[in-house]
Amino acid sequence: MEQVLDLHIHSRYSRACSPSLTLANIDKTCRLKGIDIIATGDFTYPAWFTSIKEELVETAAGAGLYKLKTATDDKVKFILSTEVSLIYKDAGKVRRLHIVIHGPSIAAVEKLNKILDKKFNIRSDGRPILGMSAPELVKLVLNVDPRFLIYPAHIWTPWFSVFGSKSGFDTLEECFKDRVGHIYAIETGLSSDPEMNWRLSALDKLTVLSNSDAHSLTNLGREANIMEIAEPVTYQQIYSNIKNKSGLKETIEFYPEEGMYHFDGHRDCHFSCEPAESRRLKNICPICKKPLVIGVLNRVEELADRPNGFKPKNVVPFKKTVELDKIIAEAFNIKSRSSLAVQKQYRELIEEFGNELFILLKLDLAQAKDRIDSRIIEGINRVRAGRLIIKPGFDGEYGKINIFSATDRIDKQISLW
Repeated sequence: MEQVLDLHIHSRYSRACSPSLTLANIDKTCRLKGIDIIATGDFTYPAWFTSIKEELVETAAGAGLYKLKTATDDKVKFILSTEVSLIYKDAGKVRRLHIVIHGPSIAAVEKLNKILDKKFNIRSDGRPILGMSAPELVKLVLNVDPRFLIYPAHIWTPWFSVFGSKSGFDTLEECFKDRVGHIYAIETGLSSDPEMNWRLSALDKLTVLSNSDAHSLTNLGREANIMEIAEPVTYQQIYSNIKNKSGLKETIEFYPEEGMYHFDGHRDCHFSCEPAESRRLKNICPICKKPLVIGVLNRVEELADRPNGFKPKNVVPFKKTVELDKIIAEAFNIKSRSSLAVQKQYRELIEEFGNELFILLKLDLAQAKDRIDSRIIEGINRVRAGRLIIKPGFDGEYGKINIFSATDRIDKQISLW
């Protein structure tokens, strides 16, 4: 049974997250998007964990996956998850890491939360800051229940990641030490794709996951995983697939250039550049003369032991895409993806064809040409082909994607519009 999984999101209780991120709204949005298994996010936060216990019910006894009590089916299943922020000193440096944790049951999560609540402040934010090292976290969590799944989040981003240029490590062994054998996966993050990660041979033995890290309903599923899971679908099957590098059929990717940290640069100086230019500048901003924020592409090149374009054997394929409402907005030359006109067209397409991911990835556009505006079809075709105009993101600023150029809008006005 093919399932779409987004294993890393946040709740309304995390900093800079939408208040609309309720369990009911997440369920509703997953149905529009085509997501089958969604992270709860933030299970360490007491108020959110209360919502989880009160609003969700296990899909079947011992399944370790949950659904809304009010749902009439289990089309959307929740997997218990959180992201924690570790800040600690190691080898003379301050390390800042974000780690994803998945729990096998509400009982196990409740036990872990009680331990963390005694040691740290887990009540200030949905993503708590824990003053402990990565190996200590792995030991603590697995002592609670060995079925917990732990892996580093968005592994390349500069400020809070295992390989980040500002506070990370050069190898997973340096980070997790004698606990590295309990790490079965990594998360690519929005600013890298699997192909970039293939350049580091040390990652070959791990499952490469792509998740949305969504802070709003709109961004659910912007990255996701397509996994084959036998029925009935359970947490243990997901855990085993990730641990054993099995079952994962494909990942759905953000164009990494659109991520906030793909290039090097300084946001305040409105300056960005590729790694080669950074090296020429000795990593110094030519405007303010301070060190550049070194982005993901540069860091990958620094640690890579394989050339660009290298493809290992038996890798999981991936597809890059752009969210449907962004395509609609671009097709109609509307600035905001949240505008009423864009959202009306989005809903009509979902009602007609089922869900967003099906439209973006699988819909036969030739057969649907009489039911979809030609501008949207052209936009989806261009996204599928990677024929985009992208200004890469840097230093916390998202990249900018254009599907149609100004010339397109003039030259193709008659034929396309």
